Amino acid sequence: MARKEYFSHKRGVMVKVKQVARRGLAREYGIEKGDEILFVNGFEVKDELDLLYAEALEQVELTVRDKRCGAERSILVQKESGEEWGMTFEPAEKIKTCHNHCLFCFVDQMPKGMRESLYVKDDDYAMSFTCGNFVTLTNLEESDEERIVRLRLSPLYISVHATNPEVRVKLLRNRFAGRVLEQISRFAKAGIEMHCQAVIVPGINDGAELTRTARELFALYPAVKDLAVVPTGLTKYREGLFEIPDPDKEYARSFLKQVDELNAEFGVNFVLPADEYFIKAEEQMKPAEFYGEFEQIENGIGMTAKFLGEVNSALLELGNRKLKKPKKAIIVSGVSAAKTNREVAKKIQNAVQGLMVEVLPVKNEFFGETVTCTGLLTGKDVINALLDYERAGNRADLVVLAGNMTMEFSPVFLCGTTLDQMRKKIKFAKIEINRNGGYGLVELLSRGSK
Repeated sequence: MARKEYFSHKRGVMVKVKQVARRGLAREYGIEKGDEILFVNGFEVKDELDLLYAEALEQVELTVRDKRCGAERSILVQKESGEEWGMTFEPAEKIKTCHNHCLFCFVDQMPKGMRESLYVKDDDYAMSFTCGNFVTLTNLEESDEERIVRLRLSPLYISVHATNPEVRVKLLRNRFAGRVLEQISRFAKAGIEMHCQAVIVPGINDGAELTRTARELFALYPAVKDLAVVPTGLTKYREGLFEIPDPDKEYARSFLKQVDELNAEFGVNFVLPADEYFIKAEEQMKPAEFYGEFEQIENGIGMTAKFLGEVNSALLELGNRKLKKPKKAIIVSGVSAAKTNREVAKKIQNAVQGLMVEVLPVKNEFFGETVTCTGLLTGKDVINALLDYERAGNRADLVVLAGNMTMEFSPVFLCGTTLDQMRKKIKFAKIEINRNGGYGLVELLSRGSK
């Protein structure tokens, strides 16, 4: 799955006020920049989630430590429901990290020298609520579970993998990992919505174990809204690690048949297979309606269907166009998405007169050829592929890269290469990053048309 990145900061249990707006409750009640919020309604503050929750209340008691003298004071805030504080906070206390040693851990399969944040094994329920990161719940204390219920942190994204306690303990290599169904049941009773996932290790949590997991989680539907099933990401850096087979076409077809049977049994599309299974099986993707609101799209669930739907909608809006001058463009793609990208390239090319679109599949030399998704391509591999393309006598006007190749808010690739470094090496074409899916691709390729 794709995950959000961050850097942790150490501090005490409280939140420090970073900025106070000119208008808002904070200024009205005399809270200033640098003050520390210690308690909300008698509960110790761990991070800004406590303050966000309190925004929905009509009366809130804050315990604040004054930045100037260190004295603590109690403030009783009377407010309209939903009225905002008008203040921002310093980064939260050190995030919870993973206590497991999963058989399939992707971080354990990464080489040295990549972005520092990629080696952080996050397992923090606050990040699950705010960013959609998946967590295992194995590092929670009773107070954490109580806080999740009290603050109604919903939705949560939970890495279940298996509900059978023995199987889950084996997968996570953590003797405390067997409580997950008990924890999820507790949250379900509290009205918390959950999206679950199972990373499938053939021979361990597939087959009968997957059926058990799906049925036990569906018993908590609709609190447990869905179960994503995704293949294990296998890189070439697995020396000394548990041996996991790479699913072939027959396995993927059998797996998808089991998923269809489970969903037919449930009467809803509860078990959601990753796009990679359809590619391995050489079968047609499910239609967009299958994925509902695409709430697990960052897990590789329904990404292709959503992308194709966006391209078709964008082309309807575009109509038939003609470029002011002919243009040749390259769509850089991972190996698994190359077929879909070729279909898309043909559609856009047919809609825009004077446009030629070519798809360049890039083999993942960095992680190994078993890693075929576009989002795990590194800048180094893309540069090498484009230089080889140029050495073969080819030229283009535009190179389009998928947005998930780089950090969300910064054009830095997994290997640390920046977009500027890539542009300095690739002189034969303009390089653009598409961060707006199918709509963005159509807009970039048709730019300059009339």
